[in-house]
Amino acid sequence: MKKLILASTSPRRKELMELMRLPFEAVASDYEEDMTLDLPVQELVQHLALGKAQAVVSRYKEALVIGGDTIVVLDEHRLGKPHTSERAREMLALLRGRTHQVMTGHAVIDTATGKTKTAVSISDVTFSAYTDEQIDAYVCTGEPLDRAGAYAIQGLASLFTQEIKGDYFGVLGLSVVTLARLLGEFGVDVWNNI
Repeated sequence: MKKLILASTSPRRKELMELMRLPFEAVASDYEEDMTLDLPVQELVQHLALGKAQAVVSRYKEALVIGGDTIVVLDEHRLGKPHTSERAREMLALLRGRTHQVMTGHAVIDTATGKTKTAVSISDVTFSAYTDEQIDAYVCTGEPLDRAGAYAIQGLASLFTQEIKGDYFGVLGLSVVTLARLLGEFGVDVWNNI
């Protein structure tokens, strides 16, 4: 089996890769995300995942490079990482009591052949009608600042989560079922390694 390279140092994505019990190496991608590209969101999230993978391809001769990206969408508004407490509060207020979509793009590139495959996982997430005080308390933890949509579903935002329809792991940032299917197109059978 070719070496697997995860073009991400995200602890969540690394944990999700570990669920598949495949040996892999996680490396940082220096790809600069551009959320303003004029693409439909499903295409954009796959484009960003592909960009992250392409940014590390030249470092490996015989490997499968995996990229991932997640965007939260509410009424056609793309909610990336807020980076500031003020923007996090705005995003969480928008999501309050509503259903939004979480789209996670996946990309796999064979560095030897250039073969490339992409896919997207889409899930609907419904949040409860939490209070402004609860938003403030959550933002003060720092958890939402570097997360798409200003929340980590596996963290304290689980207290806001009323319902998830779709792939929970996709909401976390890497759909293992989608990635296993993509890897299968490159001859990697996850079940053979368990």
